[in-house]
Amino acid sequence: MHKNFGAKSWLYPMPVLIVAAYDADCKPNAMNAAWGGVFTDDHIGICLSEGHKTTKNILATRAFTVSMATAEQLVACDYVGIVSGNKEPDKFAKAGFTAVRSEMVNAPIIKELPFTLECELVSYDKESNHLVGRIVNVSADEKILTEGKVDYRKLRPITYDPINHHYIELGEVVGNAFSDGKKLK
Repeated sequence: MHKNFGAKSWLYPMPVLIVAAYDADCKPNAMNAAWGGVFTDDHIGICLSEGHKTTKNILATRAFTVSMATAEQLVACDYVGIVSGNKEPDKFAKAGFTAVRSEMVNAPIIKELPFTLECELVSYDKESNHLVGRIVNVSADEKILTEGKVDYRKLRPITYDPINHHYIELGEVVGNAFSDGKKLK
């Protein structure tokens, strides 16, 4: 028997996204966002409140990066989610993050997070807080590549459990996409 919980923002897995942007003085800021994901080949959607420093920066510069939070950087990634850039001007540095200017967009790549989407702002809806970006480039540190491809076992991305408020590292491969279902054809 199923139990009803009503309308909730529960979904598994929820990626832990670290969104970064420069302010008008090219000072980087970053925040943790769990409500987002890719929804077309080259577009990402994220729910970001207008009051966030990072959101203000994105609206001003029209560019941002999205990195996958990793098990290795869990503490720093959680920190940028619980501390406001509006109150802590050195939030990025206190997280231990190093900004590297993207070659593709006017936004910082976080050196410590090895997988990054570099994006241009497409739209922002103040009513729904829905931000849409066009993915201009995906960059990955060579240390997370196996045979030229991103290897999630080396990346070690974490997901967010919205029910129990845990971070969970991705686990083992359990099947092959676009292949295993052929057994039922």
